[in-house]
Amino acid sequence: MFNNLSMRALQRLLRWLALLAVIAVPAALFYGGAQPYAVGLIPPPWDKFAHAGVFAILAAAVGYASGLRGARMWWLAFVFAVLVGVADEWHQISLPGRSAGWDDLAADAVGAALGATALWRWRQRVHRWLEEEVVSRH
Repeated sequence: MFNNLSMRALQRLLRWLALLAVIAVPAALFYGGAQPYAVGLIPPPWDKFAHAGVFAILAAAVGYASGLRGARMWWLAFVFAVLVGVADEWHQISLPGRSAGWDDLAADAVGAALGATALWRWRQRVHRWLEEEVVSRH
């Protein structure tokens, strides 16, 4: 289906796209969160799902862009995403109509853990599939 060269090119493209997401998500959080329309944009409790979703995407992007595997990838992705969450909550302290919350940070951490875990599991499955594909061809 894919030759080795096209598979490497695809992986390189996906890593660049993941790196773009690593830059774009925090930028959007800090810029978008500072806008007046951000106050009460997503009402509770749905805002916690939004936090978890955004930070799951961020953690998965960090993990994929890093090129690491296994536990090292998981911890890097999780810690980076949680640190962005801490910075975002700290940033909200100074914004009119916004406030920092431990519950928001907890939702960020849950999302980061889910995103890093989903990437880890996806990579395990892809690796198994590739092994089976190579074994079945030869």
